[in-house]
Amino acid sequence: MPRDLPIGNGDMLVAYDHQFQLRDLYWPHVGMPNHTQGHPQRFGVWADGAFAWIDGPGWTRELLYAADSLVTHVRLCHAGLGLELTCRDTVDYYSPVLFRTVEAKDLFDRPRDIRVFFHVDLSIDESAIGDTVNYDPKLSALIAYKDDRYFLINGTDGRTWGITQWATGAKRIGDAEGTWRDAEDGLLSRNPIAQGSVDAVVGFHLAVPPRGASRACLWLCAGTSYPAVKELDDKVRTKTPDRMMHRSEAYWRLWCRKEHDSLAGLPERLQVLARRSALTIRTQSDNRGAIIAANDYDITSFAGDTYSYMWPRDGALVAHSLALAGQSDLCRRFFTFCAKVISPDGYFLHKYNPTGTLASSWHPWVADSRRTLPVQQDETALVIWSFRQHFQLFRDVEFLRDLYTPLVVEPANWMMSYRDANGLPLPSWDLWEERRGVHLFTVASVIGALEAAAAFSSDLGALDRAAEFTHGAGQMREALLQHFWSDERGQFARMVTPVGGGSYRHDWTFDSSAAGLFKFGALAATDERVARHMRALREALWCQTPIGGIARYQNDYYHQVERHDIRRVPGNPWVICTMWLAQWHIERAASREELDEALPLMHWAADRAFASGILPEQCDPFTGAPISVSPLTWSHATFLASCHMYVHKMQQLAEVAEPAAS
Repeated sequence: MPRDLPIGNGDMLVAYDHQFQLRDLYWPHVGMPNHTQGHPQRFGVWADGAFAWIDGPGWTRELLYAADSLVTHVRLCHAGLGLELTCRDTVDYYSPVLFRTVEAKDLFDRPRDIRVFFHVDLSIDESAIGDTVNYDPKLSALIAYKDDRYFLINGTDGRTWGITQWATGAKRIGDAEGTWRDAEDGLLSRNPIAQGSVDAVVGFHLAVPPRGASRACLWLCAGTSYPAVKELDDKVRTKTPDRMMHRSEAYWRLWCRKEHDSLAGLPERLQVLARRSALTIRTQSDNRGAIIAANDYDITSFAGDTYSYMWPRDGALVAHSLALAGQSDLCRRFFTFCAKVISPDGYFLHKYNPTGTLASSWHPWVADSRRTLPVQQDETALVIWSFRQHFQLFRDVEFLRDLYTPLVVEPANWMMSYRDANGLPLPSWDLWEERRGVHLFTVASVIGALEAAAAFSSDLGALDRAAEFTHGAGQMREALLQHFWSDERGQFARMVTPVGGGSYRHDWTFDSSAAGLFKFGALAATDERVARHMRALREALWCQTPIGGIARYQNDYYHQVERHDIRRVPGNPWVICTMWLAQWHIERAASREELDEALPLMHWAADRAFASGILPEQCDPFTGAPISVSPLTWSHATFLASCHMYVHKMQQLAEVAEPAAS
């Protein structure tokens, strides 16, 4: 189930589904661990003897954010109960504190007895074994804990501080569904403690006047000890929830608008989605530097694993989009993280946990009975390429000093050594992590990386090293044109496989990742060979349905919806792939008319976003419904990058036109 509303601060990430059920709670790292394991934290209302959980029938929902912020603005209406709920939730921008506020408004024009219930279903450190939740009379709060993980739950109804209505009990043990059932009669048992697989419910009684409203606020503090969460609770009481929520809203609005008018010239709806994309990327970025691919826990039911890892490729491309948006600090944290996890030999492995440890992988260390490196070489290449793009924008020489050797020289040396006799990279896994060979995207990224390493080396006076890297990139470019391009077909192969004697077997499948040719500078976007390929790619991969969009490649099997008419529907449309086509139009544009050919594709992405502005990985080609994880950080990054590339090219074209006019 997609996550419509992620909120967080780089230490804590909270995500809500399309019914406004809180589903994920990550802390102390973004992506690790998930203290809910994806189980819904129920939210319900008792009104004059009737009860409704928010995931039940009868509700209309409007799930939005406050403009340019990470504060939710959710409107829930239930005609049968005669209620309108306005909910504003946020994670404090500085402290690991989640605020959940609800304002209940009467629609029946009579005094109302309204009771709001929040369900807390934690599996601390991703396990329900050995958890404890107890009522603390000193703080008038619930404390859930295990080992060095403490969660304090407290609140106010606007008249009194502290929790007066609560229940604790067992969940998913025998016949015990969960303590949430205790709320359905509008009263809670006040059981003071439960141990093992447990949950809890907190209730607030609201006296709502006719056509008026009353409000309650719950907060959850996370810490490594009882004193730590007590200190946070004291902070909330002193500063007040309203003040802390207001400062967080102001902080995020300042954060996403730090570059004044950086998106001027784009249609307003694209500007709004670009800022939302930057904020969404921030929720998926750990404060220690890891940029996480996605944190939608429901994918575990399909894959037996999550996307809550740092892939160097995804992270590098996301960092590039952040650099274009002026968010240099997050980029620096990412590159510092990369320098810590890269192998001593100068390459990245598959993916990493946000703590920096090696993550799960399906890449074997043996292929054809031989030892092999389980790498995707583009992951190493793109970190260097992205680092160079960042440096060109911010010229942070002091930052470069410490990272030049581990993040430029050593990986570039490794890439130079990891080549065949023709100068092409040795076989590795492709960016889609499905096939092993020598891939067009990988070759393009390595050329871009070697040229980036050469430029860095030249800047720092290592001219012999710069010449070596430049020669390697040039030799690889020649091999690319010789072994991947076909004049007869008018296209590039997506992959070649060595067959001996310096020859290769070709895979001519159209793959959207051919965009790497111009993205990383292997060839110009205006190169006629690139143009021929991109036009043919558009014809081959555009979904011929009312939804449209570009598929990853022909007959893409991943979450495949249409398995028969693959000429019409080559695969599900992806935001990333459609934005790559938009970026080709932007890069090749020599006039405003050519530049604006990218706009329909960018509007296509905006059409695929939820009302909240969240973008999925891919969409159903017939309904447009989100498929796989949502949000996908990479989707937001490609959209954000496209917006800034568009504005930059628009400014370039205006500068060219101005002297000509004068």
